[in-house]
Amino acid sequence: MATLRDIRNRIGSVKNIAKITSAMKMVAVAKMRRAQNAMFAARPYAEKLSDMISLLAADQENLTSPLFEQRREVKNIALVVVSADRGLCGGFNSNLLRGAQNQVKALQSQYPSAKLHLITIGKRSTDFFGKREMPIIASFPGVFQKLDFSQAQTIGRLAVSGFLKGDFDKVQVIVNEFRSIVKQEVTVHDFLPIAPKAAQPGAEKAKHNVEYIYEPSQAEVLDGILPKHLNMQVWRAMLESNAAEQAARMLAMDNATRNAKDLNRSLTLTYNKLRQAAITKEILEVVGGAEALREA
Repeated sequence: MATLRDIRNRIGSVKNIAKITSAMKMVAVAKMRRAQNAMFAARPYAEKLSDMISLLAADQENLTSPLFEQRREVKNIALVVVSADRGLCGGFNSNLLRGAQNQVKALQSQYPSAKLHLITIGKRSTDFFGKREMPIIASFPGVFQKLDFSQAQTIGRLAVSGFLKGDFDKVQVIVNEFRSIVKQEVTVHDFLPIAPKAAQPGAEKAKHNVEYIYEPSQAEVLDGILPKHLNMQVWRAMLESNAAEQAARMLAMDNATRNAKDLNRSLTLTYNKLRQAAITKEILEVVGGAEALREA
């Protein structure tokens, strides 16, 4: 049975843990706000690029690019897994890695003869798949310590180069997307080949009502936009993951702080009960000794 000293020491440890988790929560809140601002700023630009590509690709049927090529036979698939660099963020990494494993199984089932290759972003996915037999062709651990657009460009060039050379017939990105502060959703995106968005209702009519003039030419405009679009998709995935990670860490640290305070109250109650029992016992011993002396 624990002594009063043991319980008192444990109460002190729990209080210290509560202070640490509370401070980590505040840090996560500040980082989440910055990550949210960057993510919300990137979303409209990424969506507009995607809309422009759909318009350019649909406006002229014979306008083609090798990045649109749907390979008849899929022999090699690259899966870009975007995880966090650190833990202490609840089920953020475990959900992402579980989703990645499920996607790997789904791809192996859909393309039995295809080989899967991994591009890992973040230390957690690099460590996780590094212990397994899946080939990692490139890893980018530690990128979230200081996010920079050049990192997204490097990853985008790697995927595009592999696709154009025929090393990959299909490229997908799996990431934890930010839905709200309390919700992060594991999502799989088709990265290559590029599949332009389907025309929205009324878009066909609007297309005939508006005549666009392209300089220098429609094909050259499309060729210039495609690399920007792909780099932006990688950058957006990294920003989404970063914002989702900070939100998950904030909630995890908030729950840890609450649990520590609940445990502290429970330990304090137990301590007081044991202390009261010890005091009562000492009083009974004193009274018993006095009665024995009186009878003697």
